[in-house]
Amino acid sequence: MRRSLRALLVFLLAAVLQANAQPVKVGSKRFTESYILGELLARAAGGEHRPGLGNTAILYEALKNGSVDVYPEYTGTIAREILKTEESLDLAQLNRRLQPLGLAVSVPLGFSNSYALGTRLPLRTISDLAKRPEARVGLSHEFLGRRDGWPGLKQAYRLPQTPRGLDHGLAYEALAAGELDVIDLYSTDAKIERYRITVLQDDRHFFPSYDAVLLYRADAPKRFPEAFAAWNRLENRIDNATMVRLNAQAEIDKVPFAQVAAQYLGGEKGGRRSFWSALFAPDFGRLLAQHLALVFASLAAAILVGVPLGMVAARQRLLEQPVLLATGLIQTVPSLALLAFLIPLTGTIGVWPALIALFLYALLPITRNAHAGLVQVPRGLVQSGTALGLTPPQILRYVKLPLALPTMMAGIKTSAVINVGTATIAAFIGAGGFGERISQGLALNDHTVLLAGALPAAALALAVHGLFEAIERSLWRSPR
Repeated sequence: MRRSLRALLVFLLAAVLQANAQPVKVGSKRFTESYILGELLARAAGGEHRPGLGNTAILYEALKNGSVDVYPEYTGTIAREILKTEESLDLAQLNRRLQPLGLAVSVPLGFSNSYALGTRLPLRTISDLAKRPEARVGLSHEFLGRRDGWPGLKQAYRLPQTPRGLDHGLAYEALAAGELDVIDLYSTDAKIERYRITVLQDDRHFFPSYDAVLLYRADAPKRFPEAFAAWNRLENRIDNATMVRLNAQAEIDKVPFAQVAAQYLGGEKGGRRSFWSALFAPDFGRLLAQHLALVFASLAAAILVGVPLGMVAARQRLLEQPVLLATGLIQTVPSLALLAFLIPLTGTIGVWPALIALFLYALLPITRNAHAGLVQVPRGLVQSGTALGLTPPQILRYVKLPLALPTMMAGIKTSAVINVGTATIAAFIGAGGFGERISQGLALNDHTVLLAGALPAAALALAVHGLFEAIERSLWRSPR
């Protein structure tokens, strides 16, 4: 008895130590500077980086539910977006207000990255922009919805323009090409000087201070003392000029984020990425495994649910339209909106909300084709089976399902191929897969990185299509 108790205590102690040994999880947003800072923090502390998780709302949810422990943030964003206040707060005031939320902030990195508007028009201030209603304005999607973004700026300056939404990484090229006149930018963006952009003066002082800091779960310093010791050594070590230089290495010199961070920390030297080095980077195997797991796990669940749903709809006429309508309505929900909705519903980011979303999107082709295949079975064959004395389950197994199988397999194959493409969106909430490269390529407007993510995903879709074609051929050849 004592031995069993002692063994149990040892097991529990080992479990606790194993839990405590988990690396610190560092998150980042979906723009260049955040990618770099996230990689830098993870490397400095030997932690795990979950890159490009989206906007402030998603990172805030990730902090609250423990999906990440820390991420780089800005004081103005914390005040306006998280605390919902217009006040200018210092670190002590921020911490007092964050305490009820179970969060804390510290380690000012030494630079401020303010929001601003940039243009190539002959304008000097944002007030001047109010006099140019014909100006074409393009803004990042987060800026369009933030309290300290377009809604507040429009009201403060009475701006008459109706902006277009586009990814921040594409805005500079659109401005340079003459497709836009005004964009939102960050004051540490490396492309401001390269594209000779005029930063409009905030003459009514609308934008708050955006000092770069670490926002984290309040218990993180106790759980990861070594990580915070490493990060404290970065305090006030990165000034604006240094951050602009690091951003330029990624955006202009096309150096991977990991190499930019490693070079800053005194490690490997960063070199310009080629297409082949980007395509077969060390993360290729991990991304492929994650992508395959997302596709086939969600597809298996959709088959287990979708095929019986189609059979019920084919058998029960009263349920036919409700089932088909419900599965069809799911397809009308935008994928990013569905993922954002599932994060608070599941209480986590990453794999689970991604799997649920992919499962829901896979249901329609499988359910509809299962229903269509069964209802198209000639009634005469069913009556012949009945005349031969077959029971309804036997008719289903030996008559209906074999005849409906080609149509059902077509629905499964369609869902599988669609899921390969849709799974790239899962990277925006930290579920991995080749979407990670696509989101990074968008953030950098780097076609090499975009192709390094898009081409493997396209090749995987072709491979999945070929796999199901082979399965179909083997089924038709096998004796029935």
